[in-house]
Amino acid sequence: MNRTVPLIVAIALFMENMDSTVISTALPAIADDIGTTPIALKLALTAYLVSLAIFIPVSGWVADRFGARRVFAIAIVVFMIGSIACAISGSLFQFVVSRFLQGMGGAMMTPVGRLVLVRSTSKSDLVSAMAWLTIPALIGPMAGPPVGGFLTTFLSWHWIFLINIPIGIMGVILALTLLPKVEAPPVRRVDWTGFILAGAAASGVVFGLSVISLPALPAAWGAVATLAGGVAFAGYVIHARRSPDPLLSPKLFRYPTFRAAIIGTTIFRLGAGAVPFLLPLMLQLGFGMTPFQSGLVTFVSAGGAFAMKFTIKRVLAATGFRTVMIGAAGGAAVSIAINGLFTPATPIVLIVAVLFTGGLVRSLFFTSANALIFADITDADAAQATAVSAAMQQVSIAVGVAIAGGVLDIVASLNGGELGLSAFHTGFFVIAA
Repeated sequence: MNRTVPLIVAIALFMENMDSTVISTALPAIADDIGTTPIALKLALTAYLVSLAIFIPVSGWVADRFGARRVFAIAIVVFMIGSIACAISGSLFQFVVSRFLQGMGGAMMTPVGRLVLVRSTSKSDLVSAMAWLTIPALIGPMAGPPVGGFLTTFLSWHWIFLINIPIGIMGVILALTLLPKVEAPPVRRVDWTGFILAGAAASGVVFGLSVISLPALPAAWGAVATLAGGVAFAGYVIHARRSPDPLLSPKLFRYPTFRAAIIGTTIFRLGAGAVPFLLPLMLQLGFGMTPFQSGLVTFVSAGGAFAMKFTIKRVLAATGFRTVMIGAAGGAAVSIAINGLFTPATPIVLIVAVLFTGGLVRSLFFTSANALIFADITDADAAQATAVSAAMQQVSIAVGVAIAGGVLDIVASLNGGELGLSAFHTGFFVIAA
């Protein structure tokens, strides 16, 4: 098998996967430098996720229309421009816009990279190629927290974005010189009405929930944005039911297993997706750790997720999907709630053990759910199922971060504006529930 294609695509995926976790350890330092609060930076986290949710569904059409190799290279460039913009941001508004731009690049990089791989690899080699491609998805989240913490502690937070530039340049050069040109199927008409309505729904709901509790902005703005997002979502459902080829088809929910997997996973991610936001903030603001120290602690969760990849098949074969997912969801909820009992006096060994276990059970749930999503799906609906799953994943994580940030805001305001340990403990209990 020619490993050139999967390794080139893996470079971009590593950059995107690491960047999604590297920022979490740097939030207090970034907030202090640009004159805002760490909680307000939830807008930057959600902006990135919303951008992914908006642009992932049209990535396949863009690749077919303009060429997958060219779009893949341009996506890396856009991601690099967004990274530079993040590094030079001097205000919350600039940082949020820069993260949204980064998300646009990331939304095209990941699915288009996989598309290049699938179309340029023979069926017999596809499993091996995908195995190579999973490496950055596993290592990126593990490397993100300690790398981000190290750069923030010993250099400055700007370097967590600037480090993307040499990696990106290498990726662009290799993509344009070594990736093959692949033939695309006939370009179908894109559902632009659905694109606008779905984008308005995702951004309205997520940003509305994020803004409602921010003291810097009137709560009415957040309420209006949330309401507008809800109206846009209702409009999209009506439009999609009538459209012959909708951007994200609601007809997929006629499959019982798909429906259960998407709804269950979406609710689960509201809690699990908020942990990488809450935990580094608690360790730094509540425990007094440096970004590097908190990064070394939080990366243990990714280590648990990585370890589960080697045993998931045997666990599922022994107990079945239903038992595994119920047990994993319950175990993950308990592990998240236990985070709300941590104090600076808690032994670090106990914290690490809980985080590692939490990573194990969350990985067990997500891996099982991702497989279950496609259990009843026909080949004709596979592309739509992938798009719906990817979009819902980003939106649910973004909403989870918004909810967690809102809880911190509310508890802090009740305590006279002080963001103490009690705020983080309450946040963990809420998202565990």
